[in-house]
Formats: sequence, structure tokens, C-alpha cells
Amino acid sequence: MDIIQAIKERRSINFFETGQTIADDKLKELLETANLSPSSFNLQPWKVVVVKSPERKKILRKCAFDQPKAEEASVVLIMVADPKAMEENIDRMLESWVQLGYMKPEMKETYRGMANNLYGTPESERRKFFAVKNTALFAMNLMLAAKGLGLETHPMDGFDEDCVKKEFNIPADKVIPMLVAVGHLKKGITLLPRAFRRDIKEFVKFESY
Repeated sequence: MDIIQAIKERRSINFFETGQTIADDKLKELLETANLSPSSFNLQPWKVVVVKSPERKKILRKCAFDQPKAEEASVVLIMVADPKAMEENIDRMLESWVQLGYMKPEMKETYRGMANNLYGTPESERRKFFAVKNTALFAMNLMLAAKGLGLETHPMDGFDEDCVKKEFNIPADKVIPMLVAVGHLKKGITLLPRAFRRDIKEFVKFESY
């Protein structure tokens, strides 16, 4: 599917066909495609918990304020933003840049210092913002990739984060920006027209706010 078409046709689906599964190879392709998302310093501060089994989706539904789509979708992906991704990934990222010719070896420590100055300590608010912003890019890429693969999605913000962390063994220092339900539109459902969108004149400014 053309990327512009995918953007225009992507919708947030509330009604998923129950009992539908997504083949493992298709799910792998979806996640690998989403993983091409851009990220600051290429640090990729996202992790994903894939929830497929009926039993685990039922638990997730309880954490998601009993929203049916959390259980009815084929798969629900828990987006996990990791503030400690810099420490986890920066050495590999810098070495990759050297190997690919993006920079000379003697520049590695300069870039490490730049990243530390920009994003602060793992416990800082700046670091959490860094992780959440980049994980959101991953999630949007995933939803567009899903559309290209013939799947429907819904990004979910309505959930109890503490409940999700507890039930799915997610460490307390991580942040969960959203859940993404993935599956197929329920048979017989006709989507209503796309809801209100502002005219760009309302939110676009040129040169200054």
C-alpha cells in the first residue's frame, strides 16, 4: 500500500473480529518494519510486550478499564519506553556509526558526552521524555506498517499503568505511553466518516508562534 494511502485510510478501530489470529511471520514482519523508526541518537528506547493468549488479553482488558478491544483484538502490544536505553544501546550505536563510516573512532566519546548532556540521568524527567517521544514514533510507524499489511489498529491511552506493570512484569522505572490493539475489523461493521479535523490554518504558524 502507498504510504500516503495508508495514512489517509488508517483508522482507530473499536470493533475487532474475535477469534482471528495473526501469523507469527506476519507479526515478526510488522515489528521488524516498525523497528525502522527514527530515534534520537539512534538509541531506540522502546520495548514491546506482545499479548496474544486469550487468558493474558483478558487480564489486560481489566487493566484497560474493561475495554472490549483489549481482549477482542488478535494481538495487543504494550509499548514500553525505556529511560535506560541510552546505557543499554549507546556503545553498540557508536560502534555502528564508526563501522559504517558516519564518524571517526576518536569522536565516540564526544558523541557520548553530547547524549548525556542532552538527556540527563536515567531518573531525570528529560530522560523519560526522550524515551516516550521516541517510543511514540515507533508506535506510529507500527500502525502505518500494520495498515500496509492489511491489519487494523487502535492506540489505547485508557489503562491503569500500575496494573499493566504489575500483571505483565514490567519494571517500575519504565513508562508505558500506550497500548496498541492489532487485528481485523469485525465483519458487518461499517465505519462512520472520519471525525472532526482542524483546518491547518488553526494550528500552523510560519516563522514564529
